[in-house]
Amino acid sequence: MCGIVGYIGHREAYPIVIKGLQRLEYRGYDSAGVALYDGSNINLSKTQGKVEDLKNKAEKEISTKGNLGIGHTRWATHGVPNDVNSHPHYSNSGDLVIIHNGIIENYESIKQELLKRGYTFESDTDTEVLVNLIEEVKTKENVKLGKAVQLALNEVVGAYAIAVFDKQKPDEIVVAKLGSPLAIGVGENEFFIASDASPFIEFTNNAIYLQDEEMAIVRLGKEIKLRKIKDDAITYPNILELKMNIEEIEKGGYDHFMLKEIYEQPRAILDTYRGRLRTEQNLIKMDGIDQHLDRFLNANRIIIVACGTSWHAGLVAEYIFEDLARIPVEVEYASEFRYRNPVITDKDVLIAISQSGETADTLAAIKLAKENGAFVFGVCNVVGSSIARETDAGAYTHAGPEIGVASTKAFTTQITVLTLIALKLAKEKGTFSEERFQEYLAEMETIPEKVEKALESNPLIEIISEVYKDSTNALYLGRGYNFPVALEGALKLKEISYIHAEGYPAAEMKHGPIALIDEQMPVFVIATKLGHYEKVVSNIQEIKSRKGKIIAIVTEGDEQVTELADHVVEVPETFENLSPLLTTIPLQLLSYHIAVMRGCNVDQPRNLAKSVTVE
Repeated sequence: MCGIVGYIGHREAYPIVIKGLQRLEYRGYDSAGVALYDGSNINLSKTQGKVEDLKNKAEKEISTKGNLGIGHTRWATHGVPNDVNSHPHYSNSGDLVIIHNGIIENYESIKQELLKRGYTFESDTDTEVLVNLIEEVKTKENVKLGKAVQLALNEVVGAYAIAVFDKQKPDEIVVAKLGSPLAIGVGENEFFIASDASPFIEFTNNAIYLQDEEMAIVRLGKEIKLRKIKDDAITYPNILELKMNIEEIEKGGYDHFMLKEIYEQPRAILDTYRGRLRTEQNLIKMDGIDQHLDRFLNANRIIIVACGTSWHAGLVAEYIFEDLARIPVEVEYASEFRYRNPVITDKDVLIAISQSGETADTLAAIKLAKENGAFVFGVCNVVGSSIARETDAGAYTHAGPEIGVASTKAFTTQITVLTLIALKLAKEKGTFSEERFQEYLAEMETIPEKVEKALESNPLIEIISEVYKDSTNALYLGRGYNFPVALEGALKLKEISYIHAEGYPAAEMKHGPIALIDEQMPVFVIATKLGHYEKVVSNIQEIKSRKGKIIAIVTEGDEQVTELADHVVEVPETFENLSPLLTTIPLQLLSYHIAVMRGCNVDQPRNLAKSVTVE
């Protein structure tokens, strides 16, 4: 949520900041702003709406010159989305300017105290309170900006990623982080600041990721040092070399990032198991598991915590772990887990799943699990993210940047990683034969090619989408391994087309949802050959008798369901455990095409953010 971009160096800051904000649009926002220092004055422009609106406004009303600038895309929390509440925000003197992601929970009490001291406020935001608190500390304590930021942050409660500068000292930007991501790009006598690396990857592949309760003074001509906000301890940062390239964050000829990312799934799945899946040696090599194998093998249970699409991947993993490795699994919404006083012991393994590695609720669940002695394993996509740092061990998905808000390749690569873990544990526990293990490895190697085959149904899916684009409701049904896929398919349709959709286990249809079925109701049924096929056929017949419209995802060569369904999309045959990697593909494409036909903003659906970094 929200996006931060900053630059200080020898280049013009404005084009870097604006382009950076555009690259962060996927994070979700409702307004945008920019502040530039031209050597004499701070020039500020901000507006409700898109970054393109900001660009048009700024280039008309302010000077865009200068080598120092910060910009922000805001997701409204305190104060409605409008021009005044947009960031950046000035202090009362006009010397300090700030951008801020997160929430200052005790801002109201701080604001009341500042009002008593003569401060005034134009906006309804907690951020304007924070910048004036920094100014008050700076003036009262007669300290430099960096020290003022540190002292002020020790007075606040909440989450933040901030960048602030003082026009009286325009050779530095002060940054700090707690709960929201912040990266510093390190160039040749220039620095970039951003919520992630995408705004600066074309300029440098060297990055510093701040940890929670860390701050830095980014000063030209000086080496960056990190300072702990609480105890003033100074450390030298670990500069990571980024593997991302500029092509990965561009559309590459596709109309939307979501479509590009759907089509990237064969490569993403291959990249995820590359080097780990070693068929010729009949083994799976995963350092994060190998080094902590006893914790998994001796666990009383595995607890999986996640949100949204990652939670659906966790549900698939529950079936896989229990079926193959015979380890009890519980799947929890991270947002509920920490609020229900869960029973956690040092015999538990908690697996936290997050594409971004920055999901606030998942991070809180990790903290709770560690406090109770559980071993915590992370599955995420972003190198250097908070979850990667906070967990005891983990595995990256290697999906590459996912820009579209609606996750696609994140889902399939998360399932890939979790399947590898389950297979490895199953082999170590001896829950199935060496021969069966070899068969699984060989079959997994075929999945990228089979996903390619599933993608060939795109023209047919576009035709089907035209038929149902004006629907107001939809049902998604699946059984066993494909029940979570039904949930994921419904979520995709809701997210990007704004059609109300619900996913159910197929047998649960008779316990309520069947009352909704009529000739206007499209029902998407996952009916692959393996996995309760005959029972799903029976469910389809019940829908048909009530005149529901049936769109079925079936195994190649299917005849029985094909006779019953109004529309059929085929996927290649595979093991039941691996079928979610294929059956989700047509549902992703259906959601995409329906949303496009309805004129929806596919990559940036309303009210949604890619990474939910606040509660």
